[in-house]
Amino acid sequence: MTETLFAFDQRNYLNCQTSFRGNGNQEYYRGDFSIEAGSAIEVRAEKKAAGGCSIIRLSSNTRLHFRRSWSHIREDSTDVTVLWFIKRGTLSVSHQRGYTTAAVGDFLVTKSTTPFFIECQVGQDSMHEVLHVVVPTHLITSYVPHGLTTGFCVPATGCQFTVAQHILMDIFEEKGELSANAAQLLVETALSVVSQAIGTVPVSAAHQSLSNKRLHDVLRYIELHLSDPKLSIATVAKGCAISPRYVSILLKSHGSSFSTLVWAERLKIAGRLLSSATSNDLSISKVAYGMGFKSLAHFSRKFKAAFNMSPSEYRSRSRMDNAHRHLERAAARRVSLQ
Repeated sequence: MTETLFAFDQRNYLNCQTSFRGNGNQEYYRGDFSIEAGSAIEVRAEKKAAGGCSIIRLSSNTRLHFRRSWSHIREDSTDVTVLWFIKRGTLSVSHQRGYTTAAVGDFLVTKSTTPFFIECQVGQDSMHEVLHVVVPTHLITSYVPHGLTTGFCVPATGCQFTVAQHILMDIFEEKGELSANAAQLLVETALSVVSQAIGTVPVSAAHQSLSNKRLHDVLRYIELHLSDPKLSIATVAKGCAISPRYVSILLKSHGSSFSTLVWAERLKIAGRLLSSATSNDLSISKVAYGMGFKSLAHFSRKFKAAFNMSPSEYRSRSRMDNAHRHLERAAARRVSLQ
């Protein structure tokens, strides 16, 4: 049977640091865990033990952060490898070799013996969900002799990854009729299938070539930090562990410069916010500063150049268009009922 490892909501989320490791304070490993405040918080982790491994499903409707430092590593000396399957939202990891972002459908690895910082972000449906397997490193090494490093990330596509995930989910969801030995054998089978799947992925990684993987990381980093007014080529380069010159080269191959890409993305999201019927209470200044603009005047100039109208004119026109579409749908429903 599965057990609830933790469940946090608006009433107790501030206690997450002292209770995320379960009732016995022994699950997972030490680290700094935090939950971003929100109007409605629902963070839940359910666990199923299988031999020396744990299969855990984590879901959240708000952003989560977890940091494991050298200090934590010295405190508990835990040596486990965690295999992550991303179901909803994204999982971004800063590690010794750089910065990795895993999206829906990706497979990611973290190791407890190296420091890292994880940021779990919700997707377009305002939810984050992962299935992850905590495996003693000595066990995973028997299947992947060359070992796996924190930040290893590949698309979990293809038959083998699909079969492995089905096995793990079947173990997780079964109602207690499976013996401990059978569960352990199935987990080991899933690990073997995962190792075979990893072996079919080119060493150059997730997107056919190293340069494409680097470009993917750069674009993801920019996307995650668009609201930061201090976002620059230097900060992107540092976050992705590459040189500023290489960032420029990668973006040039993508057909854009850094400044053109950043301003275009910021303005696109700003336009979406201003035209949304659900954000009418969001002031234009909040949209501007929330998208990283340093002044309202700068935002207005950039916005007018892109949309040929001021932000206030754009919002007014969008409201009229939304009202017109609402009336059309209402009329269509009346006709269909006649």
